[in-house]
Amino acid sequence: MPAFRQVGEKQLPNPVLCMAWSPKRDLIALANTTGELLLHRLASFQRVWSLPPSEYTGKEITALAWRPDGKILAFSLGDTKQVVLCGVEKAEILHVFPLQNPVTCMHWMEVMEKSSDLNSFYNSEDESKPFLPKLPTLPKSYSTTSKIFSDDKSDEILNLLGEVRLNILVLGGDAGFVELYAYGMYKIATLAGVSGTCRSLSLSSDLKSLSVITQVRSAENNPEICYIQLDTRLLSDCLPEVTRMARKFTHISTLLQYLHLSLTCMCEAWEDILMQMDLRLTKFVQEKNTSTQVQDEFLELLLWGQSSPELQALLMNQLTVKGLKKLGQSIESSYSSIQKLVISHLQSGSEALLYHLSEVKGMSLWKQKFEPLGLDSAAIEGAITAVGSFSLKASELLQVIDKSMKNFKAFFRWLYVAMLRMCDEHVPPELNKMTQKDIAFVADFLSEHFSENEELFDRKGKYFNVERVGQYLKDEDEDLMSPPNTKGNQWLKFLQESTHLKESPLLFPSYPQKSLHFVKRMMEGVIEQCLQKPAEVIGKSVKQAVFLPLYTVPDSSENTPRLFELPSLWNDKKAKMHYVLFCMPEISPCKLYLLRKGTDPNRHIPNTVMSLDLSHHLDNTDDNAAAQPNYIYSCLDARFYDDEMLTMVLQASEEENGKRVLAQLPLASVLSCETEFKWDPNLRLDQQSRTIPCQELVLGNQWRELESMKAQFVAVNGVRKVSCVLSGNLRHIRVFEMDVEDEDEEGAESQNTCADQDQLETSMTSQVQGDECVETEDDAGEQRKTLFQKTEEHLESEEALELS
Repeated sequence: MPAFRQVGEKQLPNPVLCMAWSPKRDLIALANTTGELLLHRLASFQRVWSLPPSEYTGKEITALAWRPDGKILAFSLGDTKQVVLCGVEKAEILHVFPLQNPVTCMHWMEVMEKSSDLNSFYNSEDESKPFLPKLPTLPKSYSTTSKIFSDDKSDEILNLLGEVRLNILVLGGDAGFVELYAYGMYKIATLAGVSGTCRSLSLSSDLKSLSVITQVRSAENNPEICYIQLDTRLLSDCLPEVTRMARKFTHISTLLQYLHLSLTCMCEAWEDILMQMDLRLTKFVQEKNTSTQVQDEFLELLLWGQSSPELQALLMNQLTVKGLKKLGQSIESSYSSIQKLVISHLQSGSEALLYHLSEVKGMSLWKQKFEPLGLDSAAIEGAITAVGSFSLKASELLQVIDKSMKNFKAFFRWLYVAMLRMCDEHVPPELNKMTQKDIAFVADFLSEHFSENEELFDRKGKYFNVERVGQYLKDEDEDLMSPPNTKGNQWLKFLQESTHLKESPLLFPSYPQKSLHFVKRMMEGVIEQCLQKPAEVIGKSVKQAVFLPLYTVPDSSENTPRLFELPSLWNDKKAKMHYVLFCMPEISPCKLYLLRKGTDPNRHIPNTVMSLDLSHHLDNTDDNAAAQPNYIYSCLDARFYDDEMLTMVLQASEEENGKRVLAQLPLASVLSCETEFKWDPNLRLDQQSRTIPCQELVLGNQWRELESMKAQFVAVNGVRKVSCVLSGNLRHIRVFEMDVEDEDEEGAESQNTCADQDQLETSMTSQVQGDECVETEDDAGEQRKTLFQKTEEHLESEEALELS
C-alpha cells in the first residue's frame, strides 16, 4: 500500500530556489527565481499570499528561515545584501537590516535550556509597564505610503519582540561570514576564523556549539566540503545574562525603528505646498525692477495700505486670494499633524529608549555578570546622552511649530484682508479688527522672515526661508538656515558663564544649528556603536573546536541551488547531538553517510561516522523479499524528519527506469552499527571511505513511489508531520501528510496495480480515481466515500485553524 497521503500538487510557473515549512502551522514558504516570496498552506497547496520583489528590498532571495514561533519569516537578498523580517499574517515587511556580505544560508533556533534565573526574568518581562505608557500606533493615513509598512496595520513594529524566550537567527555567507542576531534583531556576535563559503548552519539549543558546513578550495583547487564545529561556550555559560542583555537591546532596536517610522510620518505630513511662499517671493525678487527690499514692500502695505504694482501683481495674479486661503489651511493642518506626532510618538519613544538604556547601564555596572559580555558603561552613557539630545531637539521643534503657527495665522489674516481690499471685496467684520499689538506682531514677523538672504539663494536657489519647520525634517548634514533665536535666553547665558555646568555630564547638548534628522542619525550611530561592543567580545570568544574535511564535489554541481544540496544539519535537543547527513557520489553513489558530534565539543562520541547501503530492495519483509527485485538506489536528498526519523528521496539506476521513491528510515537502524571508525586526521573522509562502518537499508513499508515526477529535493516538518517534494526542474511540487496512508488495506493491491497509469493530477482527483480503481463491492465503495468526506473535513478544519 502507498505510505503517506498526497494532499496537494502544483506546477509552478517559476523555478523554486528555497522552501521552508513553518515550525508551528501547516504553511510552507517558497522563494522563486524572480525574487517572489510565496506562502502556501498544506490543504490542496493553496496559496495564502505572495510578496513581489521590490527595488527597496531586493530581487534575489538566497535563504529562508522561520522564527520558532512561526509568526515571522526571515529572508535574505543577495543583490542588496539585506535581511528582511516579514510578518506572516499579512505579508508585511517589519524590519530590514543591511549586511557586509551576501547571505548564503540561515538558521533560526530557540534556546530550550531552563534555569531559575531565566524563569524569574521571563516572569518580570513586563516590569516596565507601570513606568512607561503603551506606545501609540502610527497613523494609518501616513503608513499607507511608507516603504516598510502595510496600509491597514499601524503597530507592526511592536510585533518584532515576540516571545521572551531567547531565539537566535544565525546567518552565514561568503568568505567565512557568520553573524548571530538575538530575536532576529540585535547582532549578538560576529564570528571570525570560518574558512570558505557557508552552505549550512545549526546552532545547538544549549548554545554550546555551532555546526557549519563550508565549501573551500582543496590543494588540487577542487571544491571541498568541510564540517566545522565552533565552541560557543560563553553564550551557554552566561545564558541568563545574554538573554537579559539581548532582550533589552532588542527593545532598543525596536524603539529605534519606531522612532524612524514616526519621523517618516512627520516628513509625509509636511507638504511641498508649504514652500510656495518662499518660491513666489524669490521669483518676485528676480523679476521686480525696483531696488526696494521685499520686507519694505510688505511693511508699506501694512502701514499705509498701499502696495507697488509689482507686489500687487504677485499677490493677485500668482498667490491669489483662493491660493492664500488654501496655503493657510495646509500650513495649519500640516503643523498640527506634525505637532501631534512629536508629542505622542517621538517623545514617548524617546522616554522608552531612555528607560531601557538606563537599565542596560545598570547591567553594565554589575561587572561580575556582564563585563565578560562586553557591556561598556561609558559607551552606554554616551548613548543615553545622545537620546537626551534628540529629545531636546524634538522639544525645540515643538516650540518652532507653536511660534510658526501663531505667526502664520496673524500674517495670513492680515494679508487676506489686504488682498480682499485690493479686489474691492467685502471684508468680514471679524477679520477687519486689528489692534496696534497685532500690527507690531506682523511687523516683527516681516522683519525677521522677509529679509533677502544671498547665502540661502546660493545654497537653495531661494532668497527666503519663511517656512521654518521643514528645515528640521530635511535629512541633510548642513546647518539650519534659520536656527532658533537664543538671544536673551537666561538659562543658556547662565550655563555659558558657569564653569562647572558647562561640561557637566548631567546636561544634554542641544545642537541648535542641526536638524532633527541629523540629531536622529547621530543618536542611531552612537547607539549602534554601543551595541557593537558585545558582538565583538562574544565573537572573539568563539573558537574552532573541530575541522573535518569531508569530500570533494565536481565544479558542475556549483550551479545547483545550494540550499537544496546535501549535507543537511540537525540538532537533537534531547540527546544534545549535532548530526550531518551527506552523500559522496563520486566515491560511493549508493551510500548515505551520517556524521554525529556532541554539542559539547569536549564530549567523546563513539561511532562518529557510519554509512547506509542503498543497494537493497525497499521492502525487506520475508513475504516480499522473493517477490520484489533488488533495486540499486542512490540518495538524491535526505533530511531529518525528527530526532528519530530520516526522510529521503531515492532514485533507482537508469537500468531500472530510474524511478524515484519517497521513503522514511528510523534513525535507530543506522545507529545500530557497533563498529568503531578510526578517523585519520591527515586524510579527507572520502579518502578513507572504505573503512567506514556500513548498515543495510531496511525500510519495511515506509516508502512510496513518486510516479510521473522526477523528484529531486524534499523539505519536511516532523512536528506537523508533513513533507514537500520538489522536482529536478524546480517547478513541480507534491505535498504529503506523512503519518497517514493513502488507502486502507483492502484497496492496497488494486491501488498498486493502477498506479502506473496515473498521470499528473491534483491530490483530491488522484484520490478519487484511486477509489474508483479499488471499488469492487458496494460496502467498499461506501467506505471510500466516508474516507473522502473525512479527509475533506480534516483539511477544512486545518484551514480554519490556520486562518484564526
